[in-house]
Amino acid sequence: MKILQEFKDFAVKGNVIDMAVGIIIGGAFGKIVSSLVNDIIMPPIGMLLGGINFDGLKYVLKSATVDAAGVAVPEVSINYGSFIQVTVDFLIIALCIFFFIKMINNLKKTKEEKPAATPPAEPTKEEVLLTEIRDILKNK
Repeated sequence: MKILQEFKDFAVKGNVIDMAVGIIIGGAFGKIVSSLVNDIIMPPIGMLLGGINFDGLKYVLKSATVDAAGVAVPEVSINYGSFIQVTVDFLIIALCIFFFIKMINNLKKTKEEKPAATPPAEPTKEEVLLTEIRDILKNK
């Protein structure tokens, strides 16, 4: 029973729940970013590149054959085009997230700078007196 209690304490801690919410939101955000890349950004890039589809690029090591029993043996190939496509997708996603985070940081920065624009307070009598004493000692 002690293990069940420990698991319950662990599962209902705030940081575990926050992490779970973050993972769920991250998964949903990943779908949005994937759609942005696949449906909005990649079509114009593909058009600029002349309609090249990287997924079809491959180096065939062994062609597909049919053996004596009539069973098809699939081809063996290195699908480097798929790797290129995934790499391009990653770079575009990373760039989009970079600009999104940069925009959020700029919004935070302007929000934090507004309160800092208040003029400094007048020095207290004690500070003025200490400044005068310092100046007198400096002149001696």
